[in-house]
Amino acid sequence: MTHVDGTPPLRCLVTGATGYIGGRLVPELLDAGYQVRCLARSPGRLRDHPWAGRVEVVRGDVTDEDSVREAMRGIDVAYYLVHALGTGAGFERTDRRAAEIFGEQARAEGVRRIVYLGGLTPHGVPEHELSPHLRSRREVGEVLLRSGVATTVLRAAVIIGSGSASFEMLRYLTERLPVMVTPSWVRTRIQPIAVRDVLRYLVGSADMPGDVNRAFDIGGTDVVTYLDMMRRYAAVAGLPRRLILPVPVLTPRLSSYWVGLVTPVPHTIARPLAESLRHEVVCDEHDIASYVPDPPGCPIGVDTALTLALQRVQDARVTTRWSSASVPGAPSDPLPTDPDWSGGSLYTDRRERTVDATPQALWRVIESVGGENGWYSFPLAWAVRGWADRLVGGVGLRRGRRDAHRLRVGDSLDFWRVEEIERGRLLRLRAEMRLPGLAWLEMYADQDEAGRTRYRQRALFPPRGLLGHAYWWGVSPFHAVVFGGMARNIALAAAGQPADKAAPHDTAR
Repeated sequence: MTHVDGTPPLRCLVTGATGYIGGRLVPELLDAGYQVRCLARSPGRLRDHPWAGRVEVVRGDVTDEDSVREAMRGIDVAYYLVHALGTGAGFERTDRRAAEIFGEQARAEGVRRIVYLGGLTPHGVPEHELSPHLRSRREVGEVLLRSGVATTVLRAAVIIGSGSASFEMLRYLTERLPVMVTPSWVRTRIQPIAVRDVLRYLVGSADMPGDVNRAFDIGGTDVVTYLDMMRRYAAVAGLPRRLILPVPVLTPRLSSYWVGLVTPVPHTIARPLAESLRHEVVCDEHDIASYVPDPPGCPIGVDTALTLALQRVQDARVTTRWSSASVPGAPSDPLPTDPDWSGGSLYTDRRERTVDATPQALWRVIESVGGENGWYSFPLAWAVRGWADRLVGGVGLRRGRRDAHRLRVGDSLDFWRVEEIERGRLLRLRAEMRLPGLAWLEMYADQDEAGRTRYRQRALFPPRGLLGHAYWWGVSPFHAVVFGGMARNIALAAAGQPADKAAPHDTAR
């Protein structure tokens, strides 16, 4: 494919394609006529995206020089959309080294331009007063600008879009709390930007002139406070006016736990968002328009951005979410093959049910588990497990689903991650809760030798140390209620019957 002027299309590398922004940027680049290659640690997580067949996917990690070099080969524009936030105390060092590798390999392979989406930093605030999150974002931008490759750094404050962490935090706080005691940072002035404007600037940055090597502030048309945004969201959503009482003693750390309690956004993500709001973050310039002209009606204002985001949530058209990216520190070990799992222990819980329905009907129920649809057994037990996970810093049960009825590999599903789907037959989930071991849950829809529909369910747990063994035996008395009830009620739901409480035909082996 060539452009109308006969020039070949730009070849773009996208890192972070499994994340919130990267997963939305790829189709925008494709629609603009560019060729796209994605660098991913787990390429399989991209296979169910509607654009997967139109891109090249390579396995690698931005901290690995060899894989970055291979990914850069033949590339014109490289998008850097990853960060190590939440991976531990050394995340700033990891971010710095990854950016150095990215810049070095881009220069070595003759890449024309690097495009990086960073954070808008407050004007005139000393570096030591910045949050670690903003300080690291700024440092990454500086590393890339010094790389010897022409670089565009786009600096954004709060991004408003369906599924973004900022929007989800705002939405749940406003919807759930008609009266709010809030930290003082809700009165800090910020300049939010709609995600569609972020994507427009990212795509437009690809063909900037070769002599442009600088950072650009990007924001919407409105400068508001977080308090303003909560009130505007309430108006857009048709909610009564909220009573909001700022309290100075709520530090970013304390308020992040409060946000984690009320919203699906865990405190590990809420804290850097809150810390970023301690200082005023307003654009100092709008020079980006000289290179990526604003069409009529753009950038989008706060009210329009909130309306568009809420509409996509209500229409179930959320393409990526803040939880699309993997949880830092989540296990990535392969599924153990029983009965001989590397010489280690492997606990399993198996359930089977004959189902008075077609395999297709059973699969529809399987694919709809979780989120607002629930887990088909003892809701209190699932809720308690979710609360316990959040208390120890886990993701908890409230991440929900991206789509109410359809899943794809890589989706977050409450405190699980979709690891494998064989459409119509198998759903495999990997636990991302805090556990002394690894855990998977598999659900199958198939038929037995007599042609009857059969539901099979398997939970697997390879323990880690003595604590792992103690954990399994401690929770095993509840398996008959939780896993047995789940198998029974999924079978009943597939057959179109009301779920009951008795389980005389459950089998565990």
